[in-house]
Amino acid sequence: MTKFFRGAIGEELSENIVRRLLTIETSRSEQRAILLTATINSWGDRMAAYVCIEDYEKHALEHLTPSIRDYYRGGAGEEYSVKWNKEAFKNYRIRPRFLRNVSERDISTTVLGHKVSMPLGVAPTAMQRMAHPDGECANARAAQAAGTIFILSTISTSSIEEVTEAAPKGIKWLQLYVYTDRNVTLNLIKRAERAGFKALVLTIDAPIFGDRRADLRNKFALPNHLRFANFQGDLSKRINSAKTGSGLNEYVTALFDTSLSWDDVKWLKRITTLSVILKGVLTVEDARLAVENGADGIIVSNHGARQIDSVPATIEVLPEISKAVGDKVEIYMDGGVTQGIDVFKALALGAKMVFIGRPMLWGLACNGEKGACEILELMRKEIDSTFALTGRDNA
Repeated sequence: MTKFFRGAIGEELSENIVRRLLTIETSRSEQRAILLTATINSWGDRMAAYVCIEDYEKHALEHLTPSIRDYYRGGAGEEYSVKWNKEAFKNYRIRPRFLRNVSERDISTTVLGHKVSMPLGVAPTAMQRMAHPDGECANARAAQAAGTIFILSTISTSSIEEVTEAAPKGIKWLQLYVYTDRNVTLNLIKRAERAGFKALVLTIDAPIFGDRRADLRNKFALPNHLRFANFQGDLSKRINSAKTGSGLNEYVTALFDTSLSWDDVKWLKRITTLSVILKGVLTVEDARLAVENGADGIIVSNHGARQIDSVPATIEVLPEISKAVGDKVEIYMDGGVTQGIDVFKALALGAKMVFIGRPMLWGLACNGEKGACEILELMRKEIDSTFALTGRDNA
């Protein structure tokens, strides 16, 4: 009885509440209704106390299974770069301006010609149905409701078509790996085009999977009831049969084209009508090459510090990259962003758009689509208030 609704909202009723309920002379259905009401009230009280991303993260990590928890929050190696991504924001101070009339603020911006409500979007994260049964579809709907961009991971537990059906009016981009069998890549691209996606986000920092030690220790496995939804036929069977432990990393790594080069960026530009964005840029040299090879945008990113440890925090390299390529290409960033003031700092240092990944998983784990919407609304309010308190009236 104490675990009656635990699977739905991650909350156990206290023994005292259960005892009181069992002494009430009611039908079994009435007892269930009382249990549900008590649980919902407890949830509502707790949610009202959530005032920042860390509150959602704390609750999510307490209620996810250890294996899923470590997969979502973990990084490569000793996880130095995971810490640096967040801590590096502390090195930048804000010098506000006052008496500048901020009564009418507009935090909207334009990305690749598309108007978005704020300079914050949803980064690609894999296997979101591990956090909540609605997974990627819930996050896509949340992004659509917020008027911003949702990036779908290729290694998702909801397909391109399912996400499109869930959020038909939202701005959607597809994160892409290039596979040794180019027909797999071509199939994904054509499906994205048919589904109305606006851009491809080519991940350039993953010729192989990183050394994620927590996953190896946990023998991480995709739960049996889930699947990699974007793969079909024999490929789907092979990938899903190898979805446990280090076998998953080894098998997916074997599918990745490790010969990927700048010529492949030109190849992508030739075969698709979609915008091509490069995700994983960390150096001035690669930023310049991205421009030379026709990229429409770059995401300054270290893959959430999940690929190689000891790389710099993304906010650290953003200024030099912005200075080097200027307005020649749109610059976005992700990594370590947990509050609106982080977004403000990234904008000030040269980013046009900022993306968050893990915070959306925490919202999803806490309360599904509603939790995801709350994360985006919380960030929107923080961005807006930071604008007001620093004398800035537009993005």
